[in-house]
Amino acid sequence: MLRVSGTQSCDVVVIGAGITGAMTAEILTRAGHSVIVVDRAFPGRGSTAASTAMLLWEIDSSLVELADLYGFDKASAVYQRSLLAVSGIADLVERLALPCQFALRPSLYLAPPGEGAGDLAQEHAARARAGLPGSLLSREELIGAFGFDRPAALVSPGSAEADPVQLSHGLLQAAFRRGARLVADEAVRYDWDDDTAYVALASGASLNARKVVLATGYDMPDFVRSDLHSIVSTWCIATAPVPGNAIWNDRALLWEAADPYLYARLTQSDEIILGGEDEVIEDADKRDSKMAEKSAALARRMRALWPDRDYTFTSSWTAAFGQTEDGLPLIGPVPGARHILAAYGYGGNGITFSFMASRIIAELVAGAPRPWFDDFALDRGQP
Repeated sequence: MLRVSGTQSCDVVVIGAGITGAMTAEILTRAGHSVIVVDRAFPGRGSTAASTAMLLWEIDSSLVELADLYGFDKASAVYQRSLLAVSGIADLVERLALPCQFALRPSLYLAPPGEGAGDLAQEHAARARAGLPGSLLSREELIGAFGFDRPAALVSPGSAEADPVQLSHGLLQAAFRRGARLVADEAVRYDWDDDTAYVALASGASLNARKVVLATGYDMPDFVRSDLHSIVSTWCIATAPVPGNAIWNDRALLWEAADPYLYARLTQSDEIILGGEDEVIEDADKRDSKMAEKSAALARRMRALWPDRDYTFTSSWTAAFGQTEDGLPLIGPVPGARHILAAYGYGGNGITFSFMASRIIAELVAGAPRPWFDDFALDRGQP
């Protein structure tokens, strides 16, 4: 990481060197733009490092819920773009030969205990109408195929997993090879005029660019506002490597049709990583104070789902992330801030929406907006 002094100029300044910043820097440098990436910490230390790295194409808002808000055609198009985003990440990892433990996985979307299969059957019908892949499993089929005793589940191909820090570092290295620069500093003030955006750094240096991209996780500058956005805390725990009888079929990515939902995956070295128990909490000390309580709750929920297994939970962590009321990200121009673009509000689809955001931002930098970008606008109407 570099230190700069005086005033530096480039085509695009990217604030944040996590997964979104890395994906954005990679595609912009591939298009020939000069890029400066700014981060106050080591790249990938924030939300990226806390991710459980489940690259789901399924969105926190179900297709049925999203269709109720925005109509079926718009909802199904959003879901199709999310599905394509995961395959786009797969293509990117292969093209750049990124060592990030990437693997395609099916997802298993479980009905909550004690409920029927009706909601999942409705969701399955909507997905089939939209041309999305997947099958509805009855309780008996689910037990037979996976061993989980729930009323029903949707099993769907096309999701994936990866090490998010390795992925972001690999993408940044690709951008650096094309001339991008990484600056170790903190953006403390933003300004703009008709032609240029300006970033003042804590060191006293300043950056000028045609565009500035805010890729700062859940930490928004005060001029970025959305009535849809809130900050949520999540808690995660991980096991030591588990024995063979604790590895479920296909290493599917698990999550629930519940609020809050449990989510879990198996790493390639056979640890189970699980998380959930989400709450709307912004205060870091309050979030940390709940670590023991939430870890115990997660362990209970996992044992209830997958009983009679020998677990040893070895680590735990907590993190904040941004979510929106409709489950869709906030991507695009910041209202009232000329030449400044932002990407926030990913919910449970962090890396998937990061990829989507980087592609939208690249088109906006190129001056080629598309009508469907409005689906993710920061100032879109309340659902």
